[in-house]
Amino acid sequence: MTLYRLVVLGDGGVGKTALTIQTYDPTIEDSYRKQVVIDDQPCILEILDTAGQEEYTALRDQWIRDGEGFLLCFSITSRSTFERLERFKDQIERVKDIDSSRQMVPMIVVGNKADRVLDREVSTAEGLNLARHLRCDYIETSAKTAQGVEKAFYSVVRLIRRQRNHDSGIQIPTKKKNKCLLL
Repeated sequence: MTLYRLVVLGDGGVGKTALTIQTYDPTIEDSYRKQVVIDDQPCILEILDTAGQEEYTALRDQWIRDGEGFLLCFSITSRSTFERLERFKDQIERVKDIDSSRQMVPMIVVGNKADRVLDREVSTAEGLNLARHLRCDYIETSAKTAQGVEKAFYSVVRLIRRQRNHDSGIQIPTKKKNKCLLL
């Protein structure tokens, strides 16, 4: 069974742990394993839930080195957590020694706390624009209601699979469109 190492990054209080286990439990570092089936393929997700506080930045490099795919999380109710996301992407590229103009890291931008619409400080359009700028996908989630949570993790796994297949030279078949033929 294939193992995927996913790292959840973001400032403290954005709901990283809640996304990971869907109940808030403050943490410095916790790793969770879960067996799932994604696109008819069984696999194991190893999810590293990281601390967002500044005092843990030294540990973050090791978490990034170990990760294959990343969820860059912010709270839609906190503009400051949104504005710091690009630093996390830059840190990933620095630690993994990646030239972003030539290589892609499997990652997704996650706007959490989507259930708190009245407290929103960051619009969906802003989230989409940032994701486009960072060259990745965007999804809004609510750990409280489970909206989009599974989709966020599964999307990162699909990105890792694409990268692994690309790196190994395997062509992923695309569906052919049926053509209409008139006789």
